[in-house]
Amino acid sequence: MNNIFKRYTPLQIAMHIYAWSALVILIFDFFTNNLTANPIQALEQRTGRHAITLLVLSLACTPLNTLFKWSELLKRRRALGLYAFMYATIHVIIFADLDYGLAWSLIIETIFEKPYIVVGVASFLLLIPLAFTSFDIWKKRLGKTWKRLHQLTYLIAPLVVLHYAWSKKGDFFALQGDIIRPLIYGLVVTLFLVMRIPPIRKALASLPSRILLLFRKRDLQSEIPPR
Repeated sequence: MNNIFKRYTPLQIAMHIYAWSALVILIFDFFTNNLTANPIQALEQRTGRHAITLLVLSLACTPLNTLFKWSELLKRRRALGLYAFMYATIHVIIFADLDYGLAWSLIIETIFEKPYIVVGVASFLLLIPLAFTSFDIWKKRLGKTWKRLHQLTYLIAPLVVLHYAWSKKGDFFALQGDIIRPLIYGLVVTLFLVMRIPPIRKALASLPSRILLLFRKRDLQSEIPPR
């Protein structure tokens, strides 16, 4: 146990446990017949939600480091992104194989009949080059292009949320139906993207020091004896 804590940080351990937990629970529920009346749909939905959550967590690393100066978060972005891609791949395999039996003509027909699937496919295709070039060797080979390529995450995250929201039965404008989770995802993604805007990012970076300075001024004022 001590060797594990020497090799991995608590954040790493928590990240890996959380990432694999969804798959472990899914396998357990599958073999115990605990996947609702429509098990394939349950598998699709749960792997899709976990993929979105992991992608959002990877998107959160930079803004949270800016705000709290927690540099370890930057080291975990890649693993979170790869875990998101893994679950997205499982999600797609379940859709294509278990749901449609690899009947490609029917799959293509369904994709073009349902706009939310078009958005989902586009998101997945955009994730593929990011996953394959996430390793250090590609970062060296691509140079400045690598950073521009991986900024596609800022497009993929909203598309993934749109895919999820569009697949739900509900009306966002009337605030009716199954919209709570998609709405939360949308608000969180919007917040993290706004936090990356340079002026806002600069203001957030200086926020802790400004708060600390404010408290110091108050402490100094409280120490000055009244005349």
